[in-house]
Amino acid sequence: MIREVKREDIGECLNIIRQSFITVADEFGFTPENAPRFTAFATTEDRLIWQMDNENRLMYIYEQEGVPCGYYSLLKQENEECELNNLAVLPEYRHFGIGKRLLEHAYESARNAGCKAINIGIVEENVVLRRWYEQNGAVHVGTKKFDFFPFTCGFMRKEI
Repeated sequence: MIREVKREDIGECLNIIRQSFITVADEFGFTPENAPRFTAFATTEDRLIWQMDNENRLMYIYEQEGVPCGYYSLLKQENEECELNNLAVLPEYRHFGIGKRLLEHAYESARNAGCKAINIGIVEENVVLRRWYEQNGAVHVGTKKFDFFPFTCGFMRKEI
């Protein structure tokens, strides 16, 4: 079941984000020292609450048999676009279609919010993730290297 995040869910959302993104950090050698702004290290409860209260993000949690195991948020941007953030599934719940359900829900939520496209940022070196987004309708549109990350940021887009 996918539902909107309530304030009391923020701790669970943070847990899902950290546990999910730490697997990427481990795979690619990111640490709090070499990538302090990477999602696994930079996301806090205060930050999620701020996003909820000040950015009016659409935030959703996925529960399976009462267990919170997936999350994503959408930030409404200019030009009728949304940015998909922190799509995450707990490692032990991966490969059961939960990520795909969350992504399809994000497409629908963005459409319902009046968006015509979703922008997605990824770790460019994560070719498995890039391929997954491509298989689910997103198109790779560019890359950018930031000094504060030990990786290249990839940018993808899905017209909805």
